[in-house]
Amino acid sequence: MDTVAKKLPLGFNYTWSGLSLEEIKSGSQSALLFGLGLLLVYLTLSAQYESFVLPFIILLSVPMAMLGALIAQSLRGQLNDVYCQIGLVMLIGLASKNGILIVEFAEQLRHKGLSIKEAAVEAARIRLRPILMTSFAFILGVLPLVFASGAGSESRHSVGTTVFGGMIFSTALNLFFIPVLYVIVKSMSSARKFRLRKRRPARSQPAGKLPGALEQRHASAHFAVRSRSEIKVPMRRLNDCAE
Repeated sequence: MDTVAKKLPLGFNYTWSGLSLEEIKSGSQSALLFGLGLLLVYLTLSAQYESFVLPFIILLSVPMAMLGALIAQSLRGQLNDVYCQIGLVMLIGLASKNGILIVEFAEQLRHKGLSIKEAAVEAARIRLRPILMTSFAFILGVLPLVFASGAGSESRHSVGTTVFGGMIFSTALNLFFIPVLYVIVKSMSSARKFRLRKRRPARSQPAGKLPGALEQRHASAHFAVRSRSEIKVPMRRLNDCAE
C-alpha cells in the first residue's frame, strides 16, 4: 500500500481504518504481550516449584515452538498478522506443558535419591506417553482450523497453522532438549550452591561456651548426677533411723 501511495496524484492521500488500523496499532504491542506472557508463566512456575531456576528450563522450550510456528507460516505463505500473534501467545503455555511434565517428575525422582542424569532420563522415558497423547490430541484438534474454508477462513488458517506448526516442533524437539537442559541447569545450580556453601565461614563459638549439642549433653549429664545424689541422701537418712 505504501508503494501504491507514492504513485498517487497530488492532492490525494490514504488512511487506514477498521481491521487494518487495529492490526497496525497492535503490531507495536506484540513484544509487550510476549513479555507479559513469559513473566506470568515464570512467576506461576516459580511459585509451584518454589525455585527461580527450574522455570528457566521450561521457558527455554518456548523458542522451539516459536520457530516451528514461523516456519509453518512461511511455508503456507501466511503473514505475521494479529491471528498469528494470538497463536504465538497460546504457544507459550502449550509448549511449557511438555516441559512441566518432564521437570516435575524429574524433581520427584531427585527427592527419591536418583542422580540428576538418571532423573532426567527416567522422567523423559516415563512421561513420553502422556506428552504424545496430549500433544497429538491438540494437534488433531486444530486441523479443522488449518484446512478451514468459507467466510473468515484466512483468520482461522493463520491461527491454526501457527499452533499446528509450533506444537509439532515443540513435541518433537523438546522431548530431547528438555532433559538435556535439565541436566545442564541443575548441574550448574548444584555446583553454585556447593561453592557458596564452601565459602561460607564456620560460626565461631564464644570462649568458654560449648556448642549447642555438647551443651545439651553436658546439662543432661549434670541433671542425672544431681538426681542420683538427691536420691542417695534420703536413703542414708532412712538407714540411720533404722539403726
